[in-house]
This record gives sequence, C-alpha cells and structure tokens, in this order.
Amino acid sequence: MAPGEDFSSLVTRFSAHALSVSRLGYWLLHTGCSNEQRPQYTRNPTILMPSISKNRNGRSTRGNPPCSKRESAFRLRSALSATLLFCLSIVTSAQTPSQPHPFATRKADQPKRENTTPQQIPLTVPAGTPIRVALSGRVRIARQGTPLTGKVTDTIYAFDQPVIPAGSEVRGQVTQVAPIPKMRRIMAIANADFSPPHEYEVTFDKLILNDGKNGGKVFPLQATAAPGTQEVIHLASSSAQLQKKNAAGDWSKRQKQAIRDQLRNAKAQVNSPGRIDRAKQFLLSQLPYRRQYLAADTRFDADLTAPLDFGVTTRSPEQLSSLGNEITPDSTLHARFVDEVSSATARNGSEIQAVVTEPLFDASHHLVIAVNSLLVGKVTQAQPARRLHHNGELRVTFEQVTTPEGMPQAVQGNLSGVTVDRSANVKIDEEGGTRVTDNKSRYLMTGLSLTIAAFAARGDPDAPSGSGGINPGQSTVAGVSGFKLVGAVVSLGARSRVFSSVLGGYGAARSVYSHFLSRGRDVVLPKDTAVEVAIGDRRPAVTTKAK
Repeated sequence: MAPGEDFSSLVTRFSAHALSVSRLGYWLLHTGCSNEQRPQYTRNPTILMPSISKNRNGRSTRGNPPCSKRESAFRLRSALSATLLFCLSIVTSAQTPSQPHPFATRKADQPKRENTTPQQIPLTVPAGTPIRVALSGRVRIARQGTPLTGKVTDTIYAFDQPVIPAGSEVRGQVTQVAPIPKMRRIMAIANADFSPPHEYEVTFDKLILNDGKNGGKVFPLQATAAPGTQEVIHLASSSAQLQKKNAAGDWSKRQKQAIRDQLRNAKAQVNSPGRIDRAKQFLLSQLPYRRQYLAADTRFDADLTAPLDFGVTTRSPEQLSSLGNEITPDSTLHARFVDEVSSATARNGSEIQAVVTEPLFDASHHLVIAVNSLLVGKVTQAQPARRLHHNGELRVTFEQVTTPEGMPQAVQGNLSGVTVDRSANVKIDEEGGTRVTDNKSRYLMTGLSLTIAAFAARGDPDAPSGSGGINPGQSTVAGVSGFKLVGAVVSLGARSRVFSSVLGGYGAARSVYSHFLSRGRDVVLPKDTAVEVAIGDRRPAVTTKAK
C-alpha cells in the first residue's frame, strides 16, 4: 500500500488487476499454442486486451479456436470474481470516511500550537465621550472669550487602561452667552429676581496630562459643554451601602467612624478658606440685581467632538482569554447613559442604553468587559409627576451587555448608584428605583409664611401713631416673605399695615402653591449621567480597576 492510500483505493486497483489477469489466463488456456501462435495484446492503462484483426470482408477475427466447456467455466469464475471485488470496493468507498489511515501520519492527532502572538490594541477615546471637569476658580459669565481652567474629576479609560488620569488640567473659554427669554425674565421678576442667569456654552481646547509617564504632556482638545452643575452628589442604594459596611468590618464600628467623619468634615467645611465666599454668595443671591458667576468646583460634562489618540498597546492572548466571559454575580459595572431618561417622557418597556466607562476584571485580573461596551435595558416603571405635588418615579433594568468586539451576553442588572445634582432631590431605593423626594422643611416654611401673613394682617395695636398700625419688624418680615429683599425695603418704607399684609399674604400663597398644589417634579437623569449597575443579586461588589 502506498503511503496515504486508503483501503477503497487499494481494493479498486486490485480488482482492475485481477480482471486483467483473469482475461489473460483465459486466453492462454484457450489457445494452448506456442508463443509464436499466441494472439498479440495491447496494454491498456488498467487491463490487457487482445488485439483484434479484420479480414478482407471487414469481419473481426481473433485467430483462436473455439474454447471448451472447462475453459468456459474458468472464464465465468474469473469474471464473477473480478465483478465481486469491484462491487466490494464501491461499498467500502461509500462507507469509509475520508480520513488518514491509522498507520499513516495523522496530523489531526498532533497538538495544536497555542497562539502566543501579542495583539495590538489602539488606545482611542471616541468622539462623544464626556470628560468630567471641575472649575479651579470662580469665573464671571459676562462675555465670550472668558478663559476657563479646570481639573478632570473622573479617570478616562481606553479599552482596559487609563489614558486621562483624574487631576489632569483642561483649559478653555466661554464661547456663547445667550440672551434671556422674555417669559423667563417675567417669571424671575415675580420672584424678586431682576437679573436671571444667562444660558451659556463653554469649550475646552487643551488637555495637560497629570501622570508619571506623560506628566505635563499637552494634547489638543475639542470638547463642548452645556451649563454646569454647582453641587454634584453620588447616591447609592441602601443595600449597596450595607454591603460595603459589612465587607469592611463590624457594623457598629463603621457607624461610629462615619459619625466622626461627618463631624470632621463639617468642621473642615466651616473652617475652610471658602466659608466667607459662600456667605457672600448667599447674600448676593438675595439682591434683585447681581452679576452672574460660576463658582469654584462647578462641574461640566465636556463631550469630545473629535477622538483622542493615545497610541497602541499590546495584550497577550492569555490577558484576553476571559474577554466576553460571563460576568460573575455581585459585580458592578460603571457606565453612563447615552440619552436622557426622564419619568415625564419614558414609557414602560422603552429601551435605554448605557456605555461602560471602566473596565471589569475577574479575580485573576483578566479583562472581562472592556470600556465602551454597550449596556441595553428597558424602563420597567415610569410614573410622571402629577398635580398636588405628586413627584415622578422611574425604575430601569439592564438585560444585555455587548463588548466592542460584538460578543453579547445576557445579564440581570439594576441601578445601585447614580451621580446627580443635589438640587434635583433624587433618591434611590434598594431595588434601584429612583424618585424625587420633597424636603421636610416645606412644612416648616409654609407654616412660617402663614404665620407671618397672619401677624401682618393683625398689625400691632400698640404701634405709635403714624406707623400705619404695624411695627417696623412686622413690616420687614412680611416684605421678605413676599418679595425678598426688595419687599422688605418697600414694606418698611411704606409703613402701611395693609401693604405689609398684602406682601405677607402673597408670600404665604406662593409657599402653599409651590409646596402643595403645584405639579410635582419628574425624575430626570440627563445624558452622560454616571451610574453604577449591580449585576446579579442587585448588590454591588468591589470591582478591580486597571492599574
């Protein structure tokens, strides 16, 4: 057998050879003559055939005499044997799989070589990625071209490693100051505010890295930002807070330490250098006319309009072996909303999307979910705000995550944390639902406004003549309740119980309407809102970050 030749080919070749030999033996026995009298044969690629001659009449003659019965029987057995072997070869060829013979060299049994070639991965921050910036100092919004300087608050990642560390410096300017619409100006005047804030837009055009490798390196930047937020807070569900406490140690010790931390932070805030500035800002906010400033630490989400390229990095196949694997329960994905999600416009079943902003690693520090993976979920509950001050509610879940390489996997994720504006009064429950809560002080403020209005209407029977039946204290307080600092000055100068009672009644009516009769507030999670998604049992776990 030739190397690599299968059994069916061997049988076919042997059958053809047996057929030719049987015919040759038949002719030798049939003729029984010497070599000179034997018929001549012509060799065919597979069998030997006797040469055929023709006579003068055109009839073919073989030149051999008729055969006997014994020779006929031998011929029949030879033909049947060859036919049987040929049929056997056909059946064997149909049933034998196309694979190497066991005795031949079998490449399939050889172990496969592992791919050890490192893979090059581009480190690119795509357009649309927000860079969260906090202003370094106080800036006045007056005209275009006002310079701005800030610090990056959240580290920016590309694939699995940080490329813009927190603390990096960004520089930009005010590019647009929009005029105030008439309706908004009228509503502000009704609230004793004669200088409502302007809408503005800022851009950042320079990035200065702050890391050990590229410290001080300057990158050109193209990023625009909408009006910023003065005070940002991070909310976490109660289940997330409880797990963090239990993971750190004894619960009671953690509570005592938390109280000490709060007292220390409060003391530091009172003794901080900016306390005088904060007091000035509060007093200035009561004035009818004032300049518009951006306070220090005002937060911006600067969206990139052009991608940032930080070169390439290499990762071995072992480092990428867990990419796209199933996410273990109790893991947390850090992400941002692609679009705004609001209880006023969302409907049950509406699709939502979020982009992963930090890589997720397993216990062996192998990458599982890369940055810019897409989280897809839906709205499970959307209750818009209603009259009589009923606030909105919103609940979302996430059902799938897809890596940038296109590898999807089903997940069960709920919100465990969200970063919002403090003035939005948003709260998050144990199951990741968000709602707007009212400040408990609304009862106190409304009661105080009604009391002031009642005292202003009653006046002061012991007031001296010429004072309008009201003392200066009553008139001042009634004016503040109705029209802030302007109302206080006007009411004090008017010396009229009727005028002061009108201002006090206006303030009380506005307080009752805004706190109890007006339409409530909706839950609004703006575009690029930073969220934490707990995978599995709705409880976040400590996620290993890139080093």
